[in-house]
Amino acid sequence: MRNRKGILLLTSFALLGALAIRAAPPQRGQPQGQQEGQSDGKSMNRGIPWAYGFATPFLAAPAPGTGGGAGGRGGAAAAAAPAPPAPAPAAELEDRDAPRHLPGAAAAFALKEVDNNYGPADWFPQDHPKMPEIVAHGDKAAMVNACGFCHYPNGKGRPNNAGPAGLPAVYILQQLDDFKTGARTSWDKRKRNTGQMIDIARGLTQEEIQAAAEYFSSMKWTPWIKVIETDMVPKTHFVGGGGGLCMPLAGAEAGMEPLGDRIVETPASPEDTEPMRNPRSGFIAYVPPGTLKKGEALVLHGGPGKTVACAACHGEGLKGNGGFPSLAGRSPSYLARQLYDFQHFTRVGPGAQLMQPVVEKLSEDDILAIVAYVASLQP
Repeated sequence: MRNRKGILLLTSFALLGALAIRAAPPQRGQPQGQQEGQSDGKSMNRGIPWAYGFATPFLAAPAPGTGGGAGGRGGAAAAAAPAPPAPAPAAELEDRDAPRHLPGAAAAFALKEVDNNYGPADWFPQDHPKMPEIVAHGDKAAMVNACGFCHYPNGKGRPNNAGPAGLPAVYILQQLDDFKTGARTSWDKRKRNTGQMIDIARGLTQEEIQAAAEYFSSMKWTPWIKVIETDMVPKTHFVGGGGGLCMPLAGAEAGMEPLGDRIVETPASPEDTEPMRNPRSGFIAYVPPGTLKKGEALVLHGGPGKTVACAACHGEGLKGNGGFPSLAGRSPSYLARQLYDFQHFTRVGPGAQLMQPVVEKLSEDDILAIVAYVASLQP
């Protein structure tokens, strides 16, 4: 009899344990219905890696004593990034000395000139005012790249960096100060050019900072991004490493694939963008169907108590308002990074402190919808 009671007790405990395991909630950071080790489109885009220039999520380790989570006021240490993919076969070497031409450009440049960090090709000098020395050539002795290399002489830039054209000078000055003091970093610690901007800001003199800010703010932001709602997109990959440029695959690897819950922002004319760095050649942003309507509701009305109307600070049509920057028609990848960095307290300068309560309740899907809609607006 005693043995039978013991067996019954053990069976009861086992059943209770099984029920408890089945009823246990998923681990923090693990989506509902997603078992550890499994992968789907949603989990692959957790942490909006597409905005930072990566195809896979950034893995953030829990801060001591927080019990888990990625980001937030407590911060989070970076875990080891996933192992890099096997290197692709070596491509045929390009002739970097032969003169190259762009339609409408009076001058010709070799690729080694186009890629010169301290004096990049200025294809269309008639499109912008005379560049200050720091914008045109940087300071090689101080290891400060020419601003015009990444941001282009016309200030349009690329999705993996920033387009400072048309931003208020006072705003640009504050951002450079935030980089310099550590108030502006990146939630995704793999993003290499954020660290480069911090080093550059610390290497600039105050006169150079002022000259660059006044130069870029003097130019208007004009249409640069075409936003398209679609289910299917060209297959792409990120080039350059450390949060690179999204480029379509070519040759046998080319094709179409589902977009899923991400934005794919890629050159309208790939060769014009890379390797030619054509400052007249813009980008296409592919966004999921229905995104623009959802984004419009959030941007114009704040959604169901999630945020506030963006025009309250950024002006009518989001074209800027005093020291508040214009947003209309700018890169959705860039804008998404900023909202995520505000939300995760890796941008904490004076302007960021105003934005943090605005973005606090936004989901990643909300962020995607907001930046897609904003990018679709006319500057």
